Amino acid sequence: MGLPTRDEETLIVNEDEVNDIIQRWRNTPEEKLKPEDYQQFKNFGSVCLTEGDGAQLLKFLQDEENRDIVKSMGCVLMTPLVKEVVKKGKSLDHCQASITHLTMTCSPDELMHSLLELIENTDPGDISETILTLLPHLQTVLLSLDDRKAARLGCALSALQQQLSRLPVPYSRQQEEEDEYGLCRCYNALADFTKPFVEEVKRNNGSSVTTSEDEELRTELLKFCMRSLREPLLEAELNRDRKSSLWLFATEIMFTLPAIQESLSELLLFSPLKRSLQTDSSESKESRACLAYLLFVQLITIDSFPAVFSPVFVLQCNMEYINQLLSSKKESHVLKGLALYEKSLENVQDNSLPVSLQDLKSFYSAPQNLRQVLTDCPMQNLRETGLQVLQLFIDKLDSESKHKFFRCMLKTSHHAGVESYIVKNIRNQLEFSMKQGSANKWFLGEELLPLLGLVLSLPQGAETDLLNNMDKIMESLNLLRYLLIRDKDLRSTIVWEELCRIKDEYLKMLRVCISISRGYYAAELKALRQDQKIKAREARGAARSCRLVKSITVKNEKTSNMSPEVQHQVLQSALVTFDLMESLIFRIEEITDEKQKTQS
Repeated sequence: MGLPTRDEETLIVNEDEVNDIIQRWRNTPEEKLKPEDYQQFKNFGSVCLTEGDGAQLLKFLQDEENRDIVKSMGCVLMTPLVKEVVKKGKSLDHCQASITHLTMTCSPDELMHSLLELIENTDPGDISETILTLLPHLQTVLLSLDDRKAARLGCALSALQQQLSRLPVPYSRQQEEEDEYGLCRCYNALADFTKPFVEEVKRNNGSSVTTSEDEELRTELLKFCMRSLREPLLEAELNRDRKSSLWLFATEIMFTLPAIQESLSELLLFSPLKRSLQTDSSESKESRACLAYLLFVQLITIDSFPAVFSPVFVLQCNMEYINQLLSSKKESHVLKGLALYEKSLENVQDNSLPVSLQDLKSFYSAPQNLRQVLTDCPMQNLRETGLQVLQLFIDKLDSESKHKFFRCMLKTSHHAGVESYIVKNIRNQLEFSMKQGSANKWFLGEELLPLLGLVLSLPQGAETDLLNNMDKIMESLNLLRYLLIRDKDLRSTIVWEELCRIKDEYLKMLRVCISISRGYYAAELKALRQDQKIKAREARGAARSCRLVKSITVKNEKTSNMSPEVQHQVLQSALVTFDLMESLIFRIEEITDEKQKTQS
């Protein structure tokens, strides 16, 4: 039985010539075949597929007389056959049968070479369909290999995941259900693809002798799992209340690791991956961070995790992963980092974390990255969650540790909102320390003074931008008023005299700053009102808008970029704010006078 003919650029043959060529191939040993023979065989097969004659091609391949030809050169037909399947042409069934026949007939080594080349050269628009088409046949070929199976499996998995990394990971529930690019289907198929090899590792673990090939197979499967954790699982939205496709894939990965004798506790809590996984350290950390998230937040396989580890030890180990996730600019990473931070803290006893932990790099870096989320992240839901986690972290620190943490944040945050929140927490600790039996030196003794020195200070002295520092200043004044009202608890300590000195210096500097700022803002407001009265405002607007209050920044936005109406509101609001500050100062001085009269 022969193949059809067609004009093929320089190749013009008739049926008799084709039959002669086929007969020559039948009589030629494999080692005598030339590159042009392979190309001509591929051309003949492509002609069949182009003309929709997949049935004839299949019949040729299955002809026992052509068995040696197919065994020697059949691999070159893999690419055109797979492309025809991906196109879902009219010869679809015949093409699939032809691919199956080739995988049973051709040399496994040659097939692996052809399949890997096909994967690596996949068109971007055909990635998912090509992979779904190839996986069953690739599995068959790999299982038939006797030598270097582990290495070939590693190459195949790496190539497949490299192609899948080009597809966008669905983030929302709707995107995952639609699975427009087929990524979810591919990863679930990939999980099924690896199962026979996982079973082989399990069988080998039961034997008394473990070979280097067995160890290499386990290593390649471990690499696959760690790559999968980093992508797509770290990017995906996962929720145990919704068993989505990627959730099921995550579950498969989490069950595969112990199946190949990889202890989750050793991967997470002790030294980095024992084997040389040839991955960048940051990539390895991302993989383990996702592993920690799936284990401690989504609780996948948590029942098999040893209960012997204390919550503080787990938190200490997880801090490395929390820091890795919070330092990312990707929303999915930050969300997982916040969730892991919260879950790691929940089981820790309140007021128990010692100050020594803050000497660890991760314990310093994670809160600093959390602060970056609070101050720089544009997403309100992340900022709100971050604030809740910050408070939970503060609640878990013991008194000395809280004291050190507050000092650090006041020195390094450079953000009035964060500093205001810290000042509020300092007041809470003061209030707690004043309760019967709760006094401690960190918030009611001499150690309080360094904190108050940081709270009752203006970063740029008389030139401090009061609007941008308004939150901290107002909270600091409220704290000062509270301390003066509760003076009985402080007069008996050595703190009182120094507190009065700090208070006097702070209020004096603040009054000067308010006076300068009020004069400046009032002048700008007057100039703005005069400018709005000019009939030719449109002609002069450009020049004036560049000149008006050009040095003022409110909440990180230049007022010169605002409309005249908004500028007016901002300037008026600033004057009202100064009035509020002065009213608080006046009230503090009233309380001071009242207390002095009472004492005398």
